[in-house]
Amino acid sequence: MADAFRTQTGVPRGQYNFERQPETDQSFENALEKARAGHRLSVADGIELMTAGSETAGISQQRMGRVVKAADERRREVVGEEVTIVANLNNNVTSACGTGCLFCNYRDNAHTFESGTKEESRGFTKTPAESRAIVADAVDRGISEVTSVSGLHPALTLDENHREIIEDEIAVNYKPPAAYTKSPGTYTEQIQAMSMEGVHVHSMTPEEADHAARGTEWDYETVYRRLKEAGLDSVPGTAAEILVDEVRDVICPGKIDTATWFEAMEGAAAAGLPMTGTIMYGHVENEAHRVLHLKRIRDLQDRMGAMTEFVPLSFIHEDTPLVERDMVDAGATPAEDTLMIAVSRLFLDNIDHIQSSWVKFGNERGLDMLEAGADDFMGTILSEEITKRAGGGNGEFRSFADLTSLIESIDRIPVERSTDYDIRRRIDSANGRPGPGLGPKADLTPLLNRDGEETEPAILGD
Repeated sequence: MADAFRTQTGVPRGQYNFERQPETDQSFENALEKARAGHRLSVADGIELMTAGSETAGISQQRMGRVVKAADERRREVVGEEVTIVANLNNNVTSACGTGCLFCNYRDNAHTFESGTKEESRGFTKTPAESRAIVADAVDRGISEVTSVSGLHPALTLDENHREIIEDEIAVNYKPPAAYTKSPGTYTEQIQAMSMEGVHVHSMTPEEADHAARGTEWDYETVYRRLKEAGLDSVPGTAAEILVDEVRDVICPGKIDTATWFEAMEGAAAAGLPMTGTIMYGHVENEAHRVLHLKRIRDLQDRMGAMTEFVPLSFIHEDTPLVERDMVDAGATPAEDTLMIAVSRLFLDNIDHIQSSWVKFGNERGLDMLEAGADDFMGTILSEEITKRAGGGNGEFRSFADLTSLIESIDRIPVERSTDYDIRRRIDSANGRPGPGLGPKADLTPLLNRDGEETEPAILGD
């Protein structure tokens, strides 16, 4: 096996003596031929494509180009020339969390939110009323989706019934709302607050669902059915990171394990909720972990069929504990990002849509990913905290005019979509750069940022 997997400064990953290593008996040529023919790929095939040939030193640009070409052709066969976007808002409820994931700089120690603490918190908690006001403002501006992913605040419970059950429990990571300067309410209250006027609520990761079931014997289908009754429309498959426990034990030992993540996702699907899949890569894992993650996502889709898209999330490293502790010195390289997108397209033969994240990649590289197998370019976002706090510098808002201009710059067709892709509207960019049309109050007017201005599309040097 070649040492094909290095950080940007040239330091090899793999110092953790992981059991799984990117070694195969397959050849790159055989793997690529299977991909071109549309055959279902094995983990060994995926490793050969992800490394662009494991018998060579480093990532071969020539071989990577061949993988990208195959992925772009597959994208064209599956979804054509359209690139989809969504008018959405990120409304993260709280940054209070006690999990301590080493890849995260979003969380704030939960005890700093307690009443009477002498330690100043940099974080935030929103009441259900505050969440509702934020979403109402965004709905008035034309959004059709609100995404909400939050820290595991100790006072957050599924509902009041859950609070009654765990108030007398020991070691359940719970403190009553009265212990804090501001109460986040319950998960159902937050979902009810954000579920308004036809907007789609995309929330409650498997990690949050586990938090909402702590101290009880409820299964995840029960939890998600209660959330669905409160107004939840779909589930983000985040908190996945890398779905291999030997990696999770390094980067997020306090999080749920791989089996629990899948149990929660299966519960959400059983409750009738569509979902997305994700991977967060470019830290301590190797190519074998990445491809095994893809295999497990594909298997879940075979079982449940509820996944609408797959979202590769490139690790933003700058301001994270992994860097502070000298456990990594960089995130994924541009070549690794490209191969992650391309192999996702080729490997996930049962998921139609692959997202390119302009928040993670920026404009120029984000467009490159649309020519490497991706077909979705995220959305307007309006507000973003998680990547920004980790050191991401690509902003947190794009107008429809901006996104449309970027998509058309690579001769692709911009299309507004609903969260589940069931409703699609081709954007007429020649007609005054219209805004969104699918939101309950959208009227095709430009979606402005909070300063009342549109952003200008910037393709190079951003």
